[in-house]
Amino acid sequence: MTRNLLVTGGAGFIGSNFIHYLQTHTPEIEIYNLDLLTYAGRLENLDDLPVPGKHHFIRGSICDAERVESILKDHQISTIVHFAAESHVDRSLKNPGAFIDTNVVGTHTLLEAACKVWEDQPGKHRFHHISTDEVFGSLRSGEPAFTEKTPYAPNSPYAASKAASDHLVRAYGKSFGLPYSISNTSNNYGPFQFPEKLIPLLISNALAGKPLPIYGDGKQIRDWLYVEDHCTAIWTIIEKGQPGKSYNVGGNNQTPNIKIVELICSILDEKVPDSPFRPHQQLIQFVKDRPGHDRRYAIDSHLIQEELGWEPQNDLRGGLEKTVDWYLAHTDWLKAIQQGTSYQDWIEKNYQERGRA
Repeated sequence: MTRNLLVTGGAGFIGSNFIHYLQTHTPEIEIYNLDLLTYAGRLENLDDLPVPGKHHFIRGSICDAERVESILKDHQISTIVHFAAESHVDRSLKNPGAFIDTNVVGTHTLLEAACKVWEDQPGKHRFHHISTDEVFGSLRSGEPAFTEKTPYAPNSPYAASKAASDHLVRAYGKSFGLPYSISNTSNNYGPFQFPEKLIPLLISNALAGKPLPIYGDGKQIRDWLYVEDHCTAIWTIIEKGQPGKSYNVGGNNQTPNIKIVELICSILDEKVPDSPFRPHQQLIQFVKDRPGHDRRYAIDSHLIQEELGWEPQNDLRGGLEKTVDWYLAHTDWLKAIQQGTSYQDWIEKNYQERGRA
């Protein structure tokens, strides 16, 4: 029997990688991809799908209740994988309202539709919600890593909006019996990531000989997860995880930002030996830190490893080498984004407001 999935935000970074992964490993599944195609969603991310006939793109908003409900009914959706979200902390500091609309109202709209459509349908259903480790706030030096029992303490409008959506999903599970699961993931990186995020921004700037901006002293620590490892974790949770549970997903790569930059520079020095900007480390430039910048994140992934048998397959250097290789092979994709007016305006405004240290 064919299984039908609704993927929200499937033209974005993680969502598009998940669709590529799913079509490679479970090609029989029918995928319905709902995406509004805002600045970070790109149909080019879905080129060269392994089974294009099993992917059905629907342009629309997750806040459109009538549209969402009709998709669930018309296509007999059994599983919702909810990626769609505003996700960039810097943007949330400038326009928090957009994050409330998409991340909170949009999630509520999906939950309402799922409860309504699935209520009278027998069979197995799952609402899987993609979240972030940022809902847990910041760790001080020496504090243990975030677990599934860590209290929420978001410090940015983005993190607060994701925390609210997590609570909504749990509430709908408890109150209305919605079969759900949640994954809180650490920082993802890899192919198709919009170049406002740290790693693709560093790669693109280094290739162009532009400054490599580092907030504050660069000693902020994140747990870095290669996006394909995240995709395997999501599918493992959907297939094997218990309904009503949350799972932390980390890459076991807790590295200061400055070390990430230095590692990328080293990889580029090796892979682009004729670059006039070698050594690329000379392009590093420290800039004013952003407000409320969390100092340290660290994910404890023992639950998903012990209960479901998942663990990341890519170490940091290996994942970064794959990422650099992808951007080097997709310079046209990168240039198309960088030449867009909205991206140029964002970069210029970001530099003006933060200033150079």
